[in-house]
Parts: sequence; C-alpha cells; structure tokens
Amino acid sequence: MLSPDWREQVDRAEKSELVASLHEVFRNTGVVVVAHYAGLTVAEMTDLRGRMRSAGGRIKVAKNRLAKLALEGTDMAHLGALLKGPTVIAYSDDPVAAPKVATDFAKTNQKLVILGGAMGSTALDPDGVRSLATLPSLDELRAKLVGMINTPATRVAQVLAAPGGQIARVLAAYAEKNEAA
Repeated sequence: MLSPDWREQVDRAEKSELVASLHEVFRNTGVVVVAHYAGLTVAEMTDLRGRMRSAGGRIKVAKNRLAKLALEGTDMAHLGALLKGPTVIAYSDDPVAAPKVATDFAKTNQKLVILGGAMGSTALDPDGVRSLATLPSLDELRAKLVGMINTPATRVAQVLAAPGGQIARVLAAYAEKNEAA
C-alpha cells in the first residue's frame, strides 16, 4: 500500500516541473499575453488553442501562484500583477502571433478579456497588445522585404536590357534600309 505522502510528493514534482517549464517560456519567448478566460467552454478553449497553435503560439492555463514563481528572475516579472482570477497565458516567439490571435478571438468572444502582456522587459497594457496585433507578422514582413529586394533588381535588369534592345533595333533598321537600297 502506498503512503499518503506519496501523492503529495508526486504533486510537488509536477508543480516544480510546471514552474521550470513556465520559467523557460518567460525567459525565452518573444511575447506573452495574459487574459481572463472565465466562462469559456471547453470547445471555445480548444478553438483558441488550435488558432494559437496554427499561428505558431501556445496557450497555458496555470495556477497564478505557480506562474508568479516562474516569473521570478525573468524580464517579465512585472506580469505577476496581472495574475489574478482565472487567467490564461498566450505566448509566441513571433512578437505579433500571440497578440493577433488573442485579440481576434476576444473580438468574437467577450469571455476572453485581455489584461496585458509583455514583449521582453517591455510591459504592455491591453491597448499595447491590440497595437501589436495590428502589425504584420514576421512572415509577412519577410515577404515584403524579399519583394522590395527583388523589385529593384528587376528594374535594374530592365534598364540595362533596354539600351541593348534599342541598339539591336537601330542596327536591324539600318540593315533593312541597306537591303532595300
């Protein structure tokens, strides 16, 4: 028969593992969004998780006390003040992905209330999170940058090819003129 202390030891191990994994998230992630989720159904939470996952982010629901412990010693320690009540933590390496998904979801579901967030050591209020959500994602910025780089190269090729084409047309016109004469 197992001793009653066994369950307590397992709980402590699970909690310290959760605190360690959350600490790594807070230390290494690009952006964190904290929101209240009271009243969300399992289906709505699953939908939110799926949207976040497809955007490259993650959602964590953790006890506030454990999340506060995980925040200690990180640049995002100021988030501890937001951890009151039923909170969910959304995070992503892309500084736009988590805010964009959370904001879009909150627009259609008023049970998700954005409290704030952090991007590195910078604290974000709810308006700051919404502002981040309006920015283009890293992939969109990369595509624009590649387009901007390719456009001048195409124009340079056209400009360089134009004089050569004009010379060829002039020579062809002289050749036709000489043949006709």
